Amino acid sequence: MANATELLQADAAGYAAASSIWSAGGLVAFPTETVYGLGADARNDRAVARIFEAKGRPRFNPLIVHVASAQSARRYVDWSDAAELLASVFWPGPLTLVLPLLADAGLSPLVTAELPTLAIRVPAHPVAQGLLTEFGGPVAAPSANPSGRISPTTVAHVLAGLSGRIEAVIEGGACAVGVESTIVGLVGRPSLLRPGGVPVESIESLLDADLVRHSADDPLVAPGQMQSHYAPGARVRLDARERQAGEVLLGFGTVDADLNLSPSGDLVEAAANLFGHLHALDSQGSPIAVSPIPEIGLGRAINDRLRRAAAPRDDRLPG
Repeated sequence: MANATELLQADAAGYAAASSIWSAGGLVAFPTETVYGLGADARNDRAVARIFEAKGRPRFNPLIVHVASAQSARRYVDWSDAAELLASVFWPGPLTLVLPLLADAGLSPLVTAELPTLAIRVPAHPVAQGLLTEFGGPVAAPSANPSGRISPTTVAHVLAGLSGRIEAVIEGGACAVGVESTIVGLVGRPSLLRPGGVPVESIESLLDADLVRHSADDPLVAPGQMQSHYAPGARVRLDARERQAGEVLLGFGTVDADLNLSPSGDLVEAAANLFGHLHALDSQGSPIAVSPIPEIGLGRAINDRLRRAAAPRDDRLPG
């Protein structure tokens, strides 16, 4: 178990230190274009178990494996024509593909929650790319926060939730996309398992087909599908046109708000600001009302996160 969490810089020395920690079975949080991830060697059972321990994450919830290239991804999954097409356009980037796991992949069964499939992606962030290239192996990495809570988009968010539980975090600034990757299942008909940083419309246009939608009643087969997730401590009320007594308002568009995701109504800006603004408002300890967000483009991912943030929890703060 880690004691003090070391802050590493995004340079050759920091990459080498992070790689050494991973090789020794330790945990390092690192930036991606979506959110900060909590990484461990995906081949090491004990290291992967420590991810679940540090986050308080249920072990039936699978993890995403991060690799440096599509070529590396092919070592672990049964590649397909659809995977090749999607990877050629959206990798590196905020897209995760769920594909059949190869029998000789050599990954810890904890990564897949013993499912026959693997969620895998190639991140675009230069620091993530530098780390993965230096390490030379697969890195299992969910978001670097306590399970179910608001995802981290800065080092400060990571340290607020996991300081003392992990060996290190590497500095990479604020995450540009700000919501997790889109997850597409490629076992059978292509399916949308989680909306995210790549708009669904872009994927469907490329495939020239509608994605099958995952239902809340379907078995959990990918990260980010639990009903309550991404949640602040305070209650969240959605589609709010105005504040109620005691609330703070997270706005969108031309609205008088405590914080505004995008005064101009830009969904890309709103996605980048989502988790940072939720962290800031949650620190005030008041219930959070949220303006309506259009259900198009990145708005689908924003609304997905907000609906899960607003879902009932047993451990909410009063009010």
